[in-house]
Amino acid sequence: MDWHVQRRSLLGAGLLGAGTWLGQRFAPTVLAQDHALAPPHQGMTTLGEVDHIKNGFDPHALLTQWDGGEVSQLPNGQRLREYDITAIEREIEVAPGVFYPAWTYNGQVPGPTIRVTEGDRIRIRFTNQGTHLHTLHFHGIHGARQDGIPGVMEAAPGQTVTYEFDAKPFGCHLYHCHSVPFKRHLHKGLYGAFIVDPDPQRHPDQVEVAQSRLLGSSENQRWQELLMVMNAFDTNFDEENEVYAVNSIPHAYMKQPIRIERDRPVRIYLINVTEFDPINSFHLHANFFDYYDHGTTLTPTSRTVDTVMLCQGQRGIIECSFADFEPGVYMFHAHQAEFAELGWMSAFEVVA
Repeated sequence: MDWHVQRRSLLGAGLLGAGTWLGQRFAPTVLAQDHALAPPHQGMTTLGEVDHIKNGFDPHALLTQWDGGEVSQLPNGQRLREYDITAIEREIEVAPGVFYPAWTYNGQVPGPTIRVTEGDRIRIRFTNQGTHLHTLHFHGIHGARQDGIPGVMEAAPGQTVTYEFDAKPFGCHLYHCHSVPFKRHLHKGLYGAFIVDPDPQRHPDQVEVAQSRLLGSSENQRWQELLMVMNAFDTNFDEENEVYAVNSIPHAYMKQPIRIERDRPVRIYLINVTEFDPINSFHLHANFFDYYDHGTTLTPTSRTVDTVMLCQGQRGIIECSFADFEPGVYMFHAHQAEFAELGWMSAFEVVA
């Protein structure tokens, strides 16, 4: 469908407010005090609010919901993390008044953010409560018998299978269903983040950097860490997206900007699972960042950039700082105008 037709359909349905001044949507104090800082152009955003309670997940909560599983120790001393994940078919609200028949992990899109440490043993009991075959395919290193592809660890409706493997390599990864038709299972919502923190003892030459990524360490606590899964929804099933978002709800972080403490650095775990579009992107206003492709290095793969482009399944880690910046609202969004206007437009509110 042509973009202009998509836009007209959303405007006609009352989802987008044409000409809505973005500054008026959140109106932080700094904008009220200094009109020179207000956005110089007009834009659009969804009208109304999504019922996050009924949805069972909140995009602001998803930013920092790390699931470490049930932790114990194996006889060999290795740490074991256990999870229960269930495939559930349920309707979710993907924009105000727009409902989508999703396939979910544990009832949410994206699914739970699994966060572990390099070398941990992972054990996941996967139950399929849906009406189609489903799997869990993890991006990582593991044996063929744990790969979660058609015919391998594939759960039939009502069946439970158990995945077990060691977490490696460290980095920002994902998991998703790999049953066929693949594009259908992924686009319907069966995906989530899989973050493997580096074990500092395995990286003696970069201990401090590794410690800063290790959840719960003193070095890590000074960072403001956020999960952002770039996704989209084909609401009329024509294999073109009508809604784009980060963490599923369009303009959620425009209506309520993400609060950032100016003097603490920011780390973003960024994942692209957008189907039906070859690429997605992340652009930060008025600042630059370092980027770690796939998060599998402790030194940046790109330094001092303000835009990255990702194909489906590609991911990475963004690190930036607002130290010494003036307080205020700093936008970030996809640098495809269509994506931004259909929901993938967000903002940080930097506070002193």
